[in-house]
Amino acid sequence: MTVKQLSLPELVDACRDLGVPAVGLWREPVQAYGVEAAAKLVRDAGLTVTTLCRGGFLTAIDPAERAAALADNRRAVDEAAALGTDTLVLVSGGLPAGSKDLRGARERIADALAELGPYAEEHGVRLAIEPLHPMYASDRCVVSTLAQALDLAERFPARQVGVTVDTYHVWWDDTAPAQIARAGAQDRIHTFQLADWTTPLPEGVLNGRGQIGDGSVDMREWQGHVEAAGYTGAIEVELFNDVLWARDGREVLAETARRFVEHTA
Repeated sequence: MTVKQLSLPELVDACRDLGVPAVGLWREPVQAYGVEAAAKLVRDAGLTVTTLCRGGFLTAIDPAERAAALADNRRAVDEAAALGTDTLVLVSGGLPAGSKDLRGARERIADALAELGPYAEEHGVRLAIEPLHPMYASDRCVVSTLAQALDLAERFPARQVGVTVDTYHVWWDDTAPAQIARAGAQDRIHTFQLADWTTPLPEGVLNGRGQIGDGSVDMREWQGHVEAAGYTGAIEVELFNDVLWARDGREVLAETARRFVEHTA
């Protein structure tokens, strides 16, 4: 998504040319290209897929909507397995229309995980609950903190359900380092993502993730927290940013790679 202006073949070529060994993919462009074709494209380029994003949106009350969401998440698990990644990132979903029941919404997520976790495990895929900044709680994700994500994940085996640590969403939370340690002790840090926090936020707030080094987040500090917790996996950069998307994609990818080296250990 950092360079969504690139087609999948262009992305793969740019990663290969820059020496980027792995890529996190999103479902929509993979589906448009063809899941098996995308898997072959990445594999033939010598790249690995770190994660697939995204599953989730599991808070529906209506039985038909709930059934549709579960079916879509099973398809997402199948797609992740086909791409060769062991991690499907979950954005859990916001409040249903007319509801103000955050607790009830989180319980419906747990109910869905009870069905999806075993299915994911059968396919060699782990579910990674991503807490989103509280400004997204109403419409996108009622799981706002790592503590809330872990409270859900701990109901299930770590081989089925863990968490995503994304600097953009947790940097403000002074309890997050302790929760990262809690997650690491249980082997539940399934992926770690970087994005910076810059202000003012754009209208709509979704596409306001800053390029690494442009904002308020100390990337090395958060990298230190996850590594101290035992995480040794890939570090992804995930930027939703209209200004970056309007630029040449290869240029943005090269810049992001440079910033990654500059601002991580």
